[in-house]
This record gives sequence, C-alpha cells and structure tokens, in this order.
Amino acid sequence: MPGTFFADDWQSYRMDSRDPHAAVETPDREIGVVEDALGHLCAAGVIDHTEYDHERFLAHRRAVAELFEIPWTAITPRMQRLIYALNAIRRPVNMIAAGVFCGNTFISNAGAAVGPGACYEARNLIGVEIVAAEAERAERNVRRIDPTRIARVVAEDARDTVREFAEEIELLYLDADGTDERGKGVYLDILEASLAKMPPGGLVLAHNSINCAERLEKYLAFVRDPANCAASVNVAVDGEGLEVTRI
Repeated sequence: MPGTFFADDWQSYRMDSRDPHAAVETPDREIGVVEDALGHLCAAGVIDHTEYDHERFLAHRRAVAELFEIPWTAITPRMQRLIYALNAIRRPVNMIAAGVFCGNTFISNAGAAVGPGACYEARNLIGVEIVAAEAERAERNVRRIDPTRIARVVAEDARDTVREFAEEIELLYLDADGTDERGKGVYLDILEASLAKMPPGGLVLAHNSINCAERLEKYLAFVRDPANCAASVNVAVDGEGLEVTRI
C-alpha cells in the first residue's frame, strides 16, 4: 500500500532502551532498511530524493554516544538514522521538535545542521520539553554538540511555541505527551497550531505511529486525508513507527 512501509522484521527488531548505542544488527542491514523506507517515501511523493551523507551521520552518532546523557530512549538506531536522513534531505531552515525528553530525539533531527554531522546551515532548531528539569538536561546535552545555540531547548508547551514562532516551520517533529488523558493525542493540537506557518513541501514527523496508533487515531486520520496534507506514509522500521507527512 502506498501509505505504509513495514520492514520485514519490524516486530522482532529490538534494542535495549538503556543502552541505545549498542549495535543490534550489521551496519549494512540498518542502512538497507532505512534506504528502503526512504525509497518508499520518495515514491509516495513525501520526499524529493533519498540522498544523505552516511559518514556525516556516523560522526553525529559517535558524538551523541560520547557526549549525551541518555537515561533511556525509545529511538532505535534505525529510527535515529531515518530521522537524521529526513532532516538532511529536507534541510529545514527552521525546525521545531515537540517533546524531546533528554534531547536525543531533538538532536536526531537537529544533528543534520549542527555539530559533526552538519551538512547544511539552519537558522532556528528548537526543541520543546514541557518538563523543566528534562528541558534543562536536554539543553546541557545539546550545548556539548552545538556551541552556536542555533539548536536550543526550551521549557514550554509546544502549542504555545509554534503559535508564537514568527517564521515558517519547514519541519515539525512530534513526540510530545499531553498533560491530560489524551496523551499523544496532543499531536493534532500542535500540528493544527503550526499549519498556517508550514510551507508546501514542509514535513511533519510523528513518532509512535505504530505503538500509540489508538491514541493517535484522530491525528493519523487528519494527516492521511488528502484534503489536509499532500501525502503521508506510516513507516515501521521498528515497533514504534514514524508517520511522515508532506504538507
């Protein structure tokens, strides 16, 4: 189906969430799965090409492993590569990531423009974390990789961040949890607050499109409706999933 990509082992692929830097498969296998996913996204019209610099990505990965304090993460090595690649392909001048915890999800996006994995220049790369203590840790982590402060983390409600942002948002990453019973249903609130600022061809990356699909039912219905978005594909390189949407 055009709207889905499933790696043949997405259900069995596992990592230790407290040891995210340990290899769980061969490099060639990881690269191949992500290349297949990118090819599917390109064929569906979500991205314009599939090229990214593998060596710069590895430099980014090494820096995160060395410098970041990560108590745990759900971002698998495959997902880290996929998120980095999508940013390297789209090259957003302005990117906002909602729900960044310790900053690992944020730097997977921002690392295509700052630090040793940088392949282009950005203006604003903003990570948003509503829990102040986690935002502070994420900011400390990011400063170890990016001394320029182009990438930065703020302690805010992401809905407020996107409403108050004065420029276009070329890429929006969603991994937030609402403070009410909706949980990740807050994705739709954040997207709706962002849409007027997202140009045609902008990307939205929504993590947990597989394991939180029930909570994301309204969000997924919205982005998959051609009346709202140009194209959207559910990408399962692992059991978490990533919905990749082109505005």
